[in-house]
Amino acid sequence: MTVELLRNAVRPYAWGSRTTIPELLGRPVPAPHPEAELWMGAHPGDPSHVIGPDGTERSLLELVEADPVGQLGTSCAGRWGGRLPFLLKILAAEEPLSMQAHPSAAQAAEGYAREESAGIPRDASNRNYPDPTAKPELVCALTEFHALAGFRDPERTISLLKAIETPGLAKYAVLLEAQPDPAGLRALFTTWITLPQAALDELLPEVLDSCVKHVQERGEFDVECRTILELGESHPRDAGVLAALLLNRLTLSAGEAIYLPAGNLHLYLHGTAVEILANSDNILRCGLTPKHVDVPELLRVVDFACGEMPVQSGEREERLSVYRTDAPEFELSRIEWAAGDDGEIAVHDVGPQILLCTAGGLLVTADDGEQVELRRGQSVWLPAADPAVFVRPLSGERTQVFRATAGTC
Repeated sequence: MTVELLRNAVRPYAWGSRTTIPELLGRPVPAPHPEAELWMGAHPGDPSHVIGPDGTERSLLELVEADPVGQLGTSCAGRWGGRLPFLLKILAAEEPLSMQAHPSAAQAAEGYAREESAGIPRDASNRNYPDPTAKPELVCALTEFHALAGFRDPERTISLLKAIETPGLAKYAVLLEAQPDPAGLRALFTTWITLPQAALDELLPEVLDSCVKHVQERGEFDVECRTILELGESHPRDAGVLAALLLNRLTLSAGEAIYLPAGNLHLYLHGTAVEILANSDNILRCGLTPKHVDVPELLRVVDFACGEMPVQSGEREERLSVYRTDAPEFELSRIEWAAGDDGEIAVHDVGPQILLCTAGGLLVTADDGEQVELRRGQSVWLPAADPAVFVRPLSGERTQVFRATAGTC
């Protein structure tokens, strides 16, 4: 067996950081342009490259397509049609992303077939479903990470709306108060994202002014109001600013994670995280973006279930913490060694895996004794055909590695 490092693609989206990913990869800081995501996987748009022992490189996508059973295993290759079902990322959000939700497997398959039948090009700006697969995702904080995710309990939202009440906003608080449940949230959300621009231009300044006053008075909803002000400054005429009033405001500490199943409306605000998601491009945007927003299709996909958003720390057993979800495409786990701990553990089982080092350094040892050093920011591909691989810290410092695998195949 050969243990092979990956060379991964950096995605330069405008909301990214000029320092986080370059620093992680040991490159000069700051970068000339924002660097938002580091992709690890076999996504057709930007696959990782496997670095051979002689320094030559080959696309991971090509390797999987040439030998799906050897790379993915019989079960995984069969279930996912010879595709690696997950994509692993580093997210470096300096500014908020767009507000969005993702479809279920059934919704994606139906939407893809519908748009194919309509003859919409797969790369068209108004295409909602460029592929027929679901896109659940899980994000795990590396630094303090801020997000909006899932609809807040309606009673709590009513309190927020009353705390920042304006003449224009009052009737909407009454609307939700009359029906404080998912149906009432759907009605209010639909009303807000379909408001005529003239009505938005009148309502949004009122809301923002009231949020400023609430922050100055150090009110109960200080964090929520600061978030609305941040979004309103960047998108002063966007209905997504109003929609943000309905969502849970989360601050994750390092090691904490949230799982975003189909239909969960969410928005990443700021911070660095590891993200694992199904290998799909299907996104239904709500706002806070110049990109295409299809309101009728969004309303078909969004789940209006409400309440506190579950935050995971991982099911821990010794050095291993596993983030459990119902997503069949992926599973993420975190392995940590405290300073001074140099214990060796096996990390390989049946199925494809990617290991990503985020702190310290690792020695990865194959069953035949071949070894490779995995430094911070580096990752390695472990195909299903390979037997057990063992990892241990290179030195006595704290070491952390994330392990991405397929879910239950």
